[in-house]
Parts: sequence; structure tokens; C-alpha cells
Amino acid sequence: MEKQKIILSDNLEKRLTEAINEVEHDHLYMLCDTLTRRYCWEKIRTFNCLKGITRFTIEVGDIHKNLKSVTWVWDKLQEYGATRHSLMINLGGGMVTDLGGFAASTFKRGIPFINIPTTLLAMVDASVGGKTGFNYGGLKNEIGVFSNARSVILDTIFLRTLDRENIYSGYAEMLKHALINNEQMWAQLLNFDLASLGNSENSEYSEYSESSDYSEYSENSAPSPLKLLSAMLADSVAVKQRIVLEDPTEQGIRKALNLGHTAGHAFESLALERKPVLHGYAVAWGLIVELYLSCIKTGFPTDKMRQTVSFIREHYGRMAISCDDYPRLIELMHHDKKNVGNTINFTLLGNIGDIRINQHATEEVIKEAFDFYREG
Repeated sequence: MEKQKIILSDNLEKRLTEAINEVEHDHLYMLCDTLTRRYCWEKIRTFNCLKGITRFTIEVGDIHKNLKSVTWVWDKLQEYGATRHSLMINLGGGMVTDLGGFAASTFKRGIPFINIPTTLLAMVDASVGGKTGFNYGGLKNEIGVFSNARSVILDTIFLRTLDRENIYSGYAEMLKHALINNEQMWAQLLNFDLASLGNSENSEYSEYSESSDYSEYSENSAPSPLKLLSAMLADSVAVKQRIVLEDPTEQGIRKALNLGHTAGHAFESLALERKPVLHGYAVAWGLIVELYLSCIKTGFPTDKMRQTVSFIREHYGRMAISCDDYPRLIELMHHDKKNVGNTINFTLLGNIGDIRINQHATEEVIKEAFDFYREG
């Protein structure tokens, strides 16, 4: 898999025009969801490069990241005459880029696509690395393929549309990248005033809000929180891109990116059976479990674990679980794609940046980690 072209945009129309012109195509199609159509499409609809585009809209939310939505996209591409020479643009969060990327990669054995992620989570995680897919059988991302977008365009104009919960959701993946990278990056994220970003009120859904506004500062004053976040975003994307380039199909070191995800996906799947939660919140909770396992299994420093856990508890709260939920959570963890045989596979840390892939724990130790999550 070749290095993915990731564009940190300072002029969205110019960068999108260039990306489109790099791909020979007979027609443009765009996939968005009901909220990106309302809040994000409006920011780009007048671009000359998008004249004549055919746009499809799916329902918002991870609950719709399923086979029914995939087949609907295929049906629309077929209905509107898409060919193997067509080009698709995915405008949205990780649900849209994952599902749209899969639909494009499998329609007529694959048509090229461009991702324009509109959430912090999608910018830092879902749209980078070539993973596409959808949920199936109650499990996260059970079906999918590795397929790179021709270009991924990151523009912080869309971060102005996000509510606080979605900023936090993306930030959890940035925190994970810092933990697998170095202590300087980790400290920077823990010390950032995360509460200064996003708006928790007037949000139509836990996805987007028009009310967020970030004023720019003069040259002689401190950078705005959004500008600082943008710089940290670029560093975080660079961490993921470096690891993906080294191990594109997750045979080795790319498993580092799964820190927090073995337990996190179990939390997320359990939440789908009750009340869905944003992916980053589940990852943050998964980090608590897996940093505890790192302390007792691979010697991760207790003080750094507790600093990180304190930050997560302050900003993400916790999912209400009881010991009665442990068997179901462990059952869900057994379905994780990283597992070999009947052994649950974790990515743990010996220290910040000291990655230990292919680690295992007994069910009793995992239950102990859940006890810490609930009570520690």
C-alpha cells in the first residue's frame, strides 16, 4: 500500500480542485449524512470544482453504519450511472468515510474516492490508514477492506461546526497517539485546555453545532485554542501515518494503534445494545482498562497511568457497568479481529512510547481491570 496523500488544507476550494483534477473521471459523486449535508455541504456547495456533482445522503449515526446503508449507496451509484471511471467524495465523519470508502472500493471492483473528514475523530483516525468497512452482527467494523483514498483533505473549517462531545471524541484518539509516541506529546495533550473547545449547548445531535465560534487573535497574542488544536492534530496524524506506512495491513507494529481499542470496542458494542456512545469516549474508557493492564503486566509507570486516568475521568466520565456486565464485555472482546485462537489480544505499554503488541491477560485479570475502571 502506497503512502496516503494527506493534505493539510489552508484553502479548501483550491486543495479540493487539485485533488479532483489528479484523478481522471467521468462524473463526480458525493456521500454525506443528514447533518454534514446541512452544516458542511453548505460551506462548499459553491465551489466550481463541484458543479454538476451527484450527491447522496444517508442517515447520521453509527447505528446506520451497516450493510443496509452500503447496499443503498451501491443502488444509488448504479441508479445514477456510475462507472468504474467515476470519482466519489466522502464528506463526513468516520462513519461516512468508512462506509463510503468501502462502498466505493467494492463498486465495480473499485472506484477512486477522496475523503474530506469533518469531525476531529475522522481527521485524526478514521480517514487515515486505508481502513474501510461497516458494523455487522452487532460488532464494530466487522466487515471491511484496506483501501486508500486518493487524497484525504484535512481542513479545520469543519471543526468550527463541532459540539464539545465530538471534539472530545476525536481528542481521545489523539491521546492514544501521544501514548504510543513520546512523553512530550502526551504532556502537551494532558495540559491543553480541552474545555475551551466546542459547545455543549444548542446541539441538534451529538454530532454538529452551528453555534461554535472561534475568534482569531492578533499576531501579538497567544494562538487561539483552535489553532493550537490544529497544530496538535497535524502531529497526531503524522504519528498514525508513520505507523501505517511501516505496517499497512496490521501484521505487526500497526497493532500499536489498537491501544485502548480491545476494551474500547467492547464498551462501544455493549453501548450499541443500550444507548450508543461516540467512538472516542469508548476508546478513552478502554484506555483506562488497558493502562491498568499495562501497569500490572508490562510495568507501565503507575503515576503516568493515574495522571492519564484522571484526565479521562474528568473529561469523559465513565460508562455505567456492573460486574454482571463483565461476561458480556469479555465475550465481545473475544470477537476482536486482533485475536489469535481463543486468546484475547491487547496492545499494552511498558512506558510512554514503549509499545508491547500481542499481549494477553486471563479473564480474572481482565475483570480486575474492569473493577479498577468502575472504582479506581
